[in-house]
Amino acid sequence: MLLLGGAALVAGLAGALVLIGTPMPSEAARLAPSHGVLMTLGFLGTLIALERAVALGRPWGYLAPLVTGAGGVALVAGAPQATAALALAAGGAVFVAIYVAFSQLQRSLHLAVEAAGAGAWLVAALLVAVGQSTPVVVPWLVAFLVMTIMGERLELSALVRPSARARAAFVAASEGLIVGVTLVLVLPEVGIRLAGASLLGIAAWAARYDLARRTIRARGVTRFIALCLLPGYAWLAVSGAVWVVAGPVTAGAAYDVALHGAFLGFVISMVFGHAPVILPGVLRVPLPYHPVFYGHLALLHAGLLVRVVGGDLLDLPGAWRLGGTLNVAAVVMFLMASVAAAVIGTWRRRHGGTRRA
Repeated sequence: MLLLGGAALVAGLAGALVLIGTPMPSEAARLAPSHGVLMTLGFLGTLIALERAVALGRPWGYLAPLVTGAGGVALVAGAPQATAALALAAGGAVFVAIYVAFSQLQRSLHLAVEAAGAGAWLVAALLVAVGQSTPVVVPWLVAFLVMTIMGERLELSALVRPSARARAAFVAASEGLIVGVTLVLVLPEVGIRLAGASLLGIAAWAARYDLARRTIRARGVTRFIALCLLPGYAWLAVSGAVWVVAGPVTAGAAYDVALHGAFLGFVISMVFGHAPVILPGVLRVPLPYHPVFYGHLALLHAGLLVRVVGGDLLDLPGAWRLGGTLNVAAVVMFLMASVAAAVIGTWRRRHGGTRRA
């Protein structure tokens, strides 16, 4: 299943290179329109669903990552978009069912938030299946990933004991996001601005209550995670602010900033931070932290700054392409560093080594 998600990731990165104007084989050109869906549902959807299936521990739960991964590969292979999207929707439906099963074991706010994210995945895939445009689908993909990630962070925030008022503020912002992306379908001017204001609220809440505010003073992987999270919240706020100010843009600089601030600055930064903790449980192999991980994190945010400031704000095409290329390179570096850490960690475990990877 990870191989299916990996295929979607590679194809999504190839599509990204095409979109920023990098010379690529002609076969890669057809991947460009599916770049966003491949990265968010084909890759991240498969990975997140696999992690949740492992946590649930029921065989049927693995249908979510399996069917989702198959949908991503179908897109890569050139299947009709509607067919592939229906597979992604089927995976999303099983993903929702996983949260129904979780709710029977435990009722909690963080699971409800994640379940709302699962529902957003399902809606996004169905919108793709019926041929809705990317700008209509994007807010739902943002809601899926933001709600999923923030549900996890909300669970950890219990360690800092936010007040009842603080939890109510988080609920209000989360509900605002879901209402906003829903309104995008019928009242885009109102919906996208409400969604943007909600992203600002979520980012502000996280900046105040996320455990990362404390753990940034720690060492090792704990500090690394915090340094992935806090800039991510800043980028989420940037995306929210753009939606509030610019409204339902469908192209141009504002669209690019809102899109990649959320998906790269927030989501991918969160992936970098949580990988050393989550992937060992999914892969059943150690993934020891190493300071070299700061390389791909720094490259991600540096590339995004070049893209946004130089490319989008100053309208320098070369800076826009350079920033996009650096972002792709950051993801590739992350994959290489993770594989190397897993290999070294596995070798040391088998040979009784105790040194840090």
